[in-house]
Order: sequence, then C-alpha cells, then structure tokens
Amino acid sequence: MAELGFEDKVAIVTGAGGGLGQQHALLLASRGARVVVNDLGVSVTGESPDNSPAEAVARQIRDHGGDAVADTTSIASAEGGQALVQRALDTYGRIDIVVNNAGILRDVLFDDMTSDQLDPLIDVHLKGTFFVTRPAWIAMRKQGYGRVVNTTSAAGLLGTAKKSNYGAVKGGILGLTRVLAAEGAPHNIKVNAIAPFAMTRMLTHSMDSSADAVDLDPAVMEMMEGFMRKLDPALVSPVVAFLAHEQCPVSGEVYTVGGGQVSQFFIGRTQGYYNPALSVEDVRDHLEQIRDRTGYTVPADPGEESAQLFASIAGGSSLTPG
Repeated sequence: MAELGFEDKVAIVTGAGGGLGQQHALLLASRGARVVVNDLGVSVTGESPDNSPAEAVARQIRDHGGDAVADTTSIASAEGGQALVQRALDTYGRIDIVVNNAGILRDVLFDDMTSDQLDPLIDVHLKGTFFVTRPAWIAMRKQGYGRVVNTTSAAGLLGTAKKSNYGAVKGGILGLTRVLAAEGAPHNIKVNAIAPFAMTRMLTHSMDSSADAVDLDPAVMEMMEGFMRKLDPALVSPVVAFLAHEQCPVSGEVYTVGGGQVSQFFIGRTQGYYNPALSVEDVRDHLEQIRDRTGYTVPADPGEESAQLFASIAGGSSLTPG
C-alpha cells in the first residue's frame, strides 16, 4: 500500500512546542507537510511564556530536511488567530490543515472554581480553537479543501472530578466539531476530533493532583506509572495525521487514542418509551426501558434524531400502556 504523504500541504499545529503537538508537527513534516509550529511556551497552567520551544521544534524539523517556521502568537484572541493563519499564508501561500492542540490546566474542585481558573481555559481551548479555525476556514472554503483536527478529552465526554472548567471547554469543542463538519461538507472540509491519552506534562500534572487528593497504595502507584510509560505521545499522532489527510473519509467523528490503541466515541439514542400522556410517574416507572440500550441508534445530526422521534410518536401506540 502506498504511504500517505502530505506533499504541497501546509499545516498549522498549535501547542506544538512539546508533548502531543510536537509529535503531530514532526510526523506531518516527515511526510512532506510544511508546518507552522505555534506555541507560547507556557507552563501547564498557562504561565511564564517562552519562545524557545516553538523555535526548537521548527529547527528540529528543518534539521531533518523538512520545512517549518516557528510562531509564538497567542491564539487566545481573534487578532492572534488571524495573525497565525496569516503567517501561514504569507510564508507558504495556502493553509490545508489545522490541528488545534494547544491547552492548559487549572484543576480545582467545583466548590473552589473561580473565573481565574475558568476564563484562561475558555480562552486557550475553546476560543483558541474558534480563533484559529475561522480565518483558516475562509481560506479553505476558497480553495475547496481543508482538514481540521480538534482536541477534545474524556474529561469532557465522560467527566472527571476537579475538571469542571476543562470538561466544559472540551465538551464545547465536541459540539463545535460536529457543527463545522456539517458546514464544511459542501466545501470538501472535514473536521474531526481526538480524545488522546499520552504521557505529557498535562497528564502528569493531573496525576499528581489526583495523588494529592487520594492516598494511593505505593504498589498501585507503581503499576499506574508502568502503564503510563506506555502512553508515548508519538502513538497518538498517526491518528491525527490520518484525519488530516486528503484520503480521510470521515467527518464529525471523535476518536480516542492512546498507547497504540484507537477507538471511536459516539453518541447513541435508545429506543426509549412513548406515552402521549406522559407523566412524571411514567418516567419513574419506565426508567429501565428508557435507559435500555438494546437496539440503540446513532443519529448523524439533529434532523435524523428528530426523524427518529417522529417515527416513535407515529408508531407509538404499541408503546402506550393499555
């Protein structure tokens, strides 16, 4: 089988100064993409900016025969997102791929959540994804081609303690991914997302935070650390590269990937229960039927979900208590 390449393609990778973003940028560049390496070089919590990580990764790509430029623009504003995309256009003349990877953490229990923990995550994760993708989107629509790979998280899809801010923005990115997939379809723009597991600064920070909150047995901690060492960030990047490739056939989907294992997350709808005279007590008494996943469906969009609802209502007499 022919190797998947990215010759003549231009990619922006945010948060590419280390961890996952660095591996995404290196893999895309090794397959022929010209890469804009965007990173502020901040700490896990978004502090102490440093230009050197982006410069180092761009230099690493060039030293291996690739083509890359470093960019240290903040993506937390519309002006920053526009400037980053303009850098790609000015340098390479086009933009084909956006990998929205940049992110920070500020974990705290919901009781203690303040705007100081919430607002920076909204700015970097959610607004950053908006602000970079939108100007790139304009260019992609004009050329009739584009690929966007967003980064969501199991924290947003499934939920976990001390991450109400992180879960909220990652859940928002899921919704954005689905909407952009629908809007991009007529223009050959595909938009997908990953929910990665990798041994990065962010995962280490989360693990340390969890360990502080729970007194774990040393043997359990050793076992967890052994498992985590298998989560090489480089094993996430092949999924990103495939979703960013012109041969990618899917859009609006979410893939969880870590340690070389890849699965799809999806939203399902149960067959449920119908009663035209639905009462509070009906919900109580039929909760098991409502939650029964036998014969579940996976609606592609709100229209398909509505069609399933109408079909249940139209044929619902058999579900109504006699």
